[in-house]
Amino acid sequence: MPFGRSAKKKPLLDEAALYDYAVKALGRHMRTETELRRLMAAKVAPGAPGQAAIAAVVKRLKEHGYLNDVSYAETYTRLRQENDKLGARRVRNDLRQKGIKADVIEGAVEARYGEASEEALARQHLERKRIRKPANEKETARVVRRLVTAGFSTGVIYKILRQWDVPEESLAALENLEVGDAEETGSTE
Repeated sequence: MPFGRSAKKKPLLDEAALYDYAVKALGRHMRTETELRRLMAAKVAPGAPGQAAIAAVVKRLKEHGYLNDVSYAETYTRLRQENDKLGARRVRNDLRQKGIKADVIEGAVEARYGEASEEALARQHLERKRIRKPANEKETARVVRRLVTAGFSTGVIYKILRQWDVPEESLAALENLEVGDAEETGSTE
């Protein structure tokens, strides 16, 4: 027996047990409908009977207000902006990966980021992460990578770097690097 696991398989769940499992899963962690469906798929019989049980449980959870992707997207967006100081691009990407529909994502992100200053949010992110003015090209590249990963546009990033009086040679080296990377990957962004 590898890693000390027993050879016994866990029994598959019927609809009532699956509902209890789903409620407990939602109680432990905020989830989207897609994420919850993936979790439940491992607990039911494969094929039509299992899918029918999942559909019934999802319908019941929605009726009781336990599962709501619109509410999830709004809460997720608010928390990522207020607590993590992430940019709109990163939040959109994360929600897309979690299986939220595009129109729901746009509504939540626009409501939260529509009036927000991306530059102010980027500065708050830098402060939260204790990132200081870079002293050389290597540190400048690190700051740029961190801000791009956090979901901020390159225009805002370069604006902040210029206000920090980062030497133009460092910025030019970064721009050349980004153009080269974009050509290699076929990206136009």
